[in-house]
Amino acid sequence: MTDFFNENLTSLHKKLVDKEISATELTKEALNKSKSSQSEINAFITIDDEGALKRAAEIDAVGIDPDNILSGIPFAIKDNIVTKGLKTTAASHILDNFVPVYDATVIEKLNELGIVTIGKTNMDEFAMGGSTETSYFGKTANAWDHTKVPGGSSGGSASSVASGVIPVALGSDTGGSIRQPAAFNGIVGLKPTYGRVSRWGLIAFGSSLDQIGPLTRTVEDNARVLAAISGKDQRDTTTEDQSVPDFTKGIKKGVKDLRIGVPKEYFAKGIDEGIKDVVKKAIAKYESSGAKVDEVSLPHSKYGIAAYYILASSEASSNLERFDGIRYGFSARQDGQTLEDLYVRTRSEGFGDEVKRRIMLGTFALSAGFYDAYFKKAAQVRTLIVNDFAKVFENHDIILGPTTTSPAFDLGSENDDPVKMYMNDLLTIPLNLAGLPGMSINAGFTDGLPVGLQIIGKRFDESTIYKTAYAFEQDSQLFTKHPGVNF
Repeated sequence: MTDFFNENLTSLHKKLVDKEISATELTKEALNKSKSSQSEINAFITIDDEGALKRAAEIDAVGIDPDNILSGIPFAIKDNIVTKGLKTTAASHILDNFVPVYDATVIEKLNELGIVTIGKTNMDEFAMGGSTETSYFGKTANAWDHTKVPGGSSGGSASSVASGVIPVALGSDTGGSIRQPAAFNGIVGLKPTYGRVSRWGLIAFGSSLDQIGPLTRTVEDNARVLAAISGKDQRDTTTEDQSVPDFTKGIKKGVKDLRIGVPKEYFAKGIDEGIKDVVKKAIAKYESSGAKVDEVSLPHSKYGIAAYYILASSEASSNLERFDGIRYGFSARQDGQTLEDLYVRTRSEGFGDEVKRRIMLGTFALSAGFYDAYFKKAAQVRTLIVNDFAKVFENHDIILGPTTTSPAFDLGSENDDPVKMYMNDLLTIPLNLAGLPGMSINAGFTDGLPVGLQIIGKRFDESTIYKTAYAFEQDSQLFTKHPGVNF
């Protein structure tokens, strides 16, 4: 039996190459764990037994590529990333029968490297939420405490990795949806620079904000997966023509003389005291390792939530207009009804409450008479946030702070208060508005729950983020800890 808690991509690859285990055997382990964990954490919407085993058998027949560390490795994919022939729902009733006829660019890249997709993970509907409770297919639980939320919207991906079900998963991050669940589950989650990874085949929420990224148990594994999915894509004009480095190169160089900025706003009132204490201790470790730490200011970050929910909701209002009950997905079609009735009934029955809330907010912000007062003003605030980060990075290599304002909260505790739920993204949203890369790693624990350390880098400088994260990971060895799962 393969224990993913005690394996990484390097060790799994060696076992596959040495034929200690086959891709089929490894896939069977992942499939068994994904199914046996469903009653506890509900991390998956679709588990693809037939497709995964067929794929694994094909890889075994050809043989594991000794020069390709992802060959034969089982992956889980967030259910808003389209997969050819495998149901992709975005956790919504309106797409609950949608089977794509093509693969997203990131899936094409990974398939070329020989990965095995075992299934599609649960998420907040259309990635709109911070707790993976808005899914049409039920809520997902935290890996450490099944009474707590796993974070969102990539909660299924994060919980499946943290629970030892799967070694690697893909998520998407629009306002913190990779980093927040990574923090709540004590794993490594990276949101790449906007434009680093193709969004072609990602079901759009906020087109100027969305990015696909990896969730893993170790920093080095995360770096390897990012390299595999990065690069210019002619089908996505938002990708930039940047070289894709080996993100593991130089990862072990340490942090001596690294210039670290710590925003005072990230330790202000409203941040849990246990979170502050754990993160401050993590930052002190960097100082003891020779890094230079300064307090800095991101004065406009406090307006990030307000600006984000206007901009993201406006983009969502436009993006979700395509779901009309005619071309694909759920349809409330009835004999004798008008076209307008079809639109209204399909969208009323097909979308959940949170999605409807954001569509209405975005439509209002874009409407005549309110565009200048809301959307334009939010875009101006976004520029101020971009400028704040640029000023700090003139004299610093990295920015450190907490990932979340609190540890994982109780399931159901914030469902009736959307504003309170939105405030959980206070520390992650500014990065998406600025298009910067950011990572969450486990910094320690408070009240038995993981605490995320957020590492923010310059545009297209994920390499420094990985070096910074790796140094702490090796010093703390926290990645060796895992929840006491019983499935």
